[in-house]
Amino acid sequence: MDKDYFQNALHTFNGGNWYGWKKEDDNGNKIPNSERMQYQHIKIIKDGATMPTEAEVNAKIQELKDAEQVAITKKASAKQKLLDLGLTEEEIKLTFGI
Repeated sequence: MDKDYFQNALHTFNGGNWYGWKKEDDNGNKIPNSERMQYQHIKIIKDGATMPTEAEVNAKIQELKDAEQVAITKKASAKQKLLDLGLTEEEIKLTFGI
């Protein structure tokens, strides 16, 4: 299952749960559900929350993806070091889950 980096990023602003999705555009036209979860359709639902810029949201998405990749790389490195010490794949999986 793909992660929803967009919503994960949005939750990092304003203490989370600050936004919802517009159901109609500025002209009163219904926005199809399949198209609602886009930056231009965000609506603020929490008093005092401020709208981050699209650039800020995109930067946060990249930050989340980069952090995930670092974790994957470190996990692979740790596994390789354990293999180099003589542990088997089965021992590593049973002991460390990797």
